[in-house]
Amino acid sequence: MTDLIKALEAEDRGFPDLAPGDSVRVHLRIVEGNRERIQVFHGIIIRLRRGGNNANFTVRRIASHGIGVERTFLLRSPRVEKIEVVRHAKVRRAQLYYMRQRQGKSARLKERRV
Repeated sequence: MTDLIKALEAEDRGFPDLAPGDSVRVHLRIVEGNRERIQVFHGIIIRLRRGGNNANFTVRRIASHGIGVERTFLLRSPRVEKIEVVRHAKVRRAQLYYMRQRQGKSARLKERRV
């Protein structure tokens, strides 16, 4: 039984290394009735939980009229088509919950050159 669990956890989808503060584009497969389409969710990773098959990350973006939208994605979900890292940011915390109170210029993060 443990071999089966290890085999499932070892499955690598080829996603890039993610870190809090990264700006990402998550391509998500959406099913509407009998049709399927790809929807892109663009934002900043504010939380990253590593946990084998239960690994997930939360992405926050600012929608229209300055309303913040957060969405949590399972890293190993079959609905996640691909993840693109747009830029890396220099942060000193693991969870960036303070970004919820920020807006405008104070919501910017310094870029980390890789």
